Amino acid sequence: MISDRDDHRPATRLRLTLASELGRDIDGAWWLRTVRTARELPELIATLKGRLGEIVDINVNWSLDGPPRMTFYGGECKRQPVMTLTGANAEISLLVVPSTTSAALAVMILRHAARLPIEPFHLDSDAFKTAEGIVLAARAQRGLPVTSL
Repeated sequence: MISDRDDHRPATRLRLTLASELGRDIDGAWWLRTVRTARELPELIATLKGRLGEIVDINVNWSLDGPPRMTFYGGECKRQPVMTLTGANAEISLLVVPSTTSAALAVMILRHAARLPIEPFHLDSDAFKTAEGIVLAARAQRGLPVTSL
């Protein structure tokens, strides 16, 4: 018998950060574990149900033909992958971090996007500077005032 379910697949930990106050330009970030966004989506929805209520709509700003991509070339940020989830009680916008992103950069993006504190010794790192540019670009493309951390 062939089944779409994979009961032998190990449980994964969701890599997600959320700001304490939702409803801003970018409310947090979700770092994918694989290029299969659709396979990871049920875990995200289940996790967010407590804060958002029943999820009624999901919008993405990238082509569904492939995984989301972040673009940052020579200090210039291009369009960033953002997912907006609308629940019965609230709506959030998450910056989606591709699975291929380095751990150092992904952690900085997760912290920036959720407006979490960043240790002072990281402020001069390339990962911090790149993450800041990516998050600011994502906030700007949401059409809301851009505020830096």
